[in-house]
Amino acid sequence: MLPAAWKKNDSKARILIFTFSVIIFCTFVLLGRFHLNWKPGFNVHLFASFNAIINSIVAVLLLSGLLSVKMKEYKIHKWLMISSIVLSSLFLISYICHHLLAEETKYGGTGTLRYVYYFILGTHILLAGLILPLILFTAYRALIGEYSRHKKLVRYTWPIWFYVAVTGVVVYWMISPYYK
Repeated sequence: MLPAAWKKNDSKARILIFTFSVIIFCTFVLLGRFHLNWKPGFNVHLFASFNAIINSIVAVLLLSGLLSVKMKEYKIHKWLMISSIVLSSLFLISYICHHLLAEETKYGGTGTLRYVYYFILGTHILLAGLILPLILFTAYRALIGEYSRHKKLVRYTWPIWFYVAVTGVVVYWMISPYYK
């Protein structure tokens, strides 16, 4: 195992993680109410394409992180997971830009595919709303060297984060034909 990178301060960490998570959650809730009437001079759906690419890379990094920890390659695991967090942060910024600049897109599929889309979208949104504090608490436990608590959290965090990353790409591929 690696030595702790941070000093333990659970009360401060808890406050920061919950505050940051609530701010991000509220930002996403409010996104549905705002739209900027500004044309940046390029196709704003490039943000959505970028987001799908980021989610694809994050899914690969998460799989690689799982394999590296199974092989006891802890330094590699640490950098893979930090890279996943950094890319997920870039995703958040790009997602906000896309939703502020793009017109609302309605899914145009019909039949069973429509139900599949809305099921995937619904579970994706629900789990995406829950995953941020889990990711941050899981990372915090690793950074302070509490690996047993880190492992307990990872059992929930990793599959949810992986599902959110993969379904983000699936949602993009299903909705992108209907972009204006």
